[in-house]
Amino acid sequence: QYVPVKGDHVIGIVTAKAGDVFKLDVGGSEPASLSYLAFEGATKRNRPNVQVGDLIYGQFLVANKDMEPEMVCIDSSGKSSGMGIIGQDGFLFKVSLGLIRKLLAPKCEIIQELSQLYPFEMVLGMNGRIWVKAKTVQQTLIIVNILEASEYMTAEQRRQALAKLSGN
Repeated sequence: QYVPVKGDHVIGIVTAKAGDVFKLDVGGSEPASLSYLAFEGATKRNRPNVQVGDLIYGQFLVANKDMEPEMVCIDSSGKSSGMGIIGQDGFLFKVSLGLIRKLLAPKCEIIQELSQLYPFEMVLGMNGRIWVKAKTVQQTLIIVNILEASEYMTAEQRRQALAKLSGN
């Protein structure tokens, strides 16, 4: 089970709207809260259009064992920096926290190799959730399968699988 850490970037699923606050499932023991004002450009009049079921990429502002985890979708200067509502038409899946750390490492070979296969968008959450979207559903699912399998494959096995897919 994921334990929220202040500053971690995660993918949460909106489970409820309670007044000015959204509740998000982040895979931890309790839901995280997210204020409607914690988005770039949000004001009392200009609220973000967030619905139950939406995927949100954000970071923890507050995360300790005595308080409810609180998320924001803006950095310290009030910019979204890529955070916010994630597109609806991708695919969300869960991997181990160890694999997420591997994928988040700079110059990750797995991601470099995949990006030569197809163009795709990807959001990685420190809570083990990954959102992927390629041009077609089939390409998206191939990327998902390779990412899921990459945890148990050697670099050589992965290269062979990718070579088969690219037809070389």
